[in-house]
Amino acid sequence: MSKLVAPHGGKGLVCCKLEGAELEAELKKAEGLKKIEISSQVKGDLIMLGIGGFSPLNGFMTKADWKGVCEDFLLADGTFWPVPVMLDAAADAAADVNVGDEITLEKDGEIYATMKVEEKFEMTEDEKKWECEKVYKGHGEESEDDVFWKIAMEDHPGVQMVMARKEFCLAGPVKVLSEGEFPEKFKGVYLTPKETRAIMDEKGWANVASMQLRNPMHRSHEHLCKIALDVCDGVLIHSLIGNLKPGDIPADVRIKCIDTLIKGYFVPEHVINAGYPLDMRYAGPREALLHATFRQNYGVNKMIIGRDHAGVGDFYTLFEAQEIFDTIPMPEDDGKRLLCEPLKIDWTFYCYKCDGMASMRTCPHGKDDRVILSGTKLRHALSNNEPVVDHFGRDEVLAILREYYASLTEKVEVKLQSHAEGSKM
Repeated sequence: MSKLVAPHGGKGLVCCKLEGAELEAELKKAEGLKKIEISSQVKGDLIMLGIGGFSPLNGFMTKADWKGVCEDFLLADGTFWPVPVMLDAAADAAADVNVGDEITLEKDGEIYATMKVEEKFEMTEDEKKWECEKVYKGHGEESEDDVFWKIAMEDHPGVQMVMARKEFCLAGPVKVLSEGEFPEKFKGVYLTPKETRAIMDEKGWANVASMQLRNPMHRSHEHLCKIALDVCDGVLIHSLIGNLKPGDIPADVRIKCIDTLIKGYFVPEHVINAGYPLDMRYAGPREALLHATFRQNYGVNKMIIGRDHAGVGDFYTLFEAQEIFDTIPMPEDDGKRLLCEPLKIDWTFYCYKCDGMASMRTCPHGKDDRVILSGTKLRHALSNNEPVVDHFGRDEVLAILREYYASLTEKVEVKLQSHAEGSKM
């Protein structure tokens, strides 16, 4: 019997992807149904629904679910869930879609799923704005509504994605028919919850931490994972392999860096290097909760939460993603409660005087003695062909990154924010 934490929601892994004869029959039926073109974010959400990553969800949210999640972190049935999972459709595409209809969800000519429409509702600009204020607005210095909106509409990719949603939303259960390019493009790294759980069970793990990555691993990431390894059976280094914003480093390059780091600086049998198919939402504290929620489905009971987890720019305070775990609802039913707990770790850095990795809790020295580590700062240096300071990253990893940046024909601007520069240390 598995020693791992149970999947979220109390229903086991809810996997919506069809296989074998059922898959072939549904693909044939899908050709004759009304087709809705989906976004890249919806594609990633669908695949997570298919493989059980979004258990206990079996489809896209109703308006009651949406409202409950935005306002109270709870689905309509009282299950904890931190971020809306919505299917949007343009007014002309949704015009002849009625409740009870079956539709096909496709992207760029590829069929990803069919769905039974249980609800169709309009999403006004004011409602989308309300969602952004509930889900994306942090509690940093620039928290006044007018200031937030002025900056967010220019610089917050998550807010921009919500406000760009089409006029209608469709809700209902899905039958997922494709995992897209991920199984082949990221073979051996793209793993489903069933697969990670099988690996962890084979290793006899019970207490597992996860490291969320959208950047190549620098020394701080490495240090966080090693702290977790001291108190857990193993670590799942879990990289986002869906879409990111311009200037972020592609998944294949990041995975190569992680493989190199694991082989050179970890005991490999205590680490799993895996990827998951979502697009980044950049929702800061709320996305930290989402990361913990779906990591529970992958068999993880400890989510590493460091400085500015899943943040963008200066929209969130440094440890807001840690603090939010202390404020979420805790349903009485264990199955409906979030069971994956945060492993809260202070700001880490290399200290010359300490002669090693340290944190604000362990290092008594000043800012001038510390190497401030951040993915943004690393990308900024490499994209500008600037030297990377000693102890920022491992030489083998930096060599891979320099080769990638040298291959680019167009330079992408990387903005340095106060968090990345360490101005709040």
